[in-house]
Amino acid sequence: MLIAEPLQKAIDELSKLPSIGRKTAQRLAIHILKNDQQNVDALVRSLIDLKEKIRFCEECFNISEEEKCDVCKSAKRDRSIICVVEDASDVIAIEKTNEYNGLYHVLGGVLNPLAGITVDLLKIKELLTRLKNDGVKEIILAMNPDSEGDTTSLYLTKILKDLPIKVSRIARGLPIGGDLEFADSATIGRAFIGRISL
Repeated sequence: MLIAEPLQKAIDELSKLPSIGRKTAQRLAIHILKNDQQNVDALVRSLIDLKEKIRFCEECFNISEEEKCDVCKSAKRDRSIICVVEDASDVIAIEKTNEYNGLYHVLGGVLNPLAGITVDLLKIKELLTRLKNDGVKEIILAMNPDSEGDTTSLYLTKILKDLPIKVSRIARGLPIGGDLEFADSATIGRAFIGRISL
């Protein structure tokens, strides 16, 4: 069956999104096609705004509209604790728990040599720079509990061991192979409360 070229292009682009297969992309494209022009324009505008107005915080690399994110700018946060996470989506998941009041550091991924992700591609040097300047007393490693997350946590533990900083990781309340982004708030909250020293 021939599909109109604009529809095919929309399907092709939507299928590039994570967790979106060809069938889901087709359903989404047809849904957009059937929708009112006003709703489609709002969707397009929100995507353009996302790319044009969002940047990464110059301090912690979280998502922000300004040079520094709201967490880094807040005077109410405990600046002696930094929670190290893989991606900005993990910050969102942790913030929903209301159990953590420190700062963050977003690595931008985890070590995965098979995928070409090495130490130089992550924000590890920037983390070490922050530790020299910020008077940090504790680092909480909150990587996903999978092989790449464990490898990254082990690497960070080794390079931080000579610093006068407590290094802990969130407790294993999260399922092995699971992602922080998809865990419920209660599970993430318990994992923070039950974190262990390394």
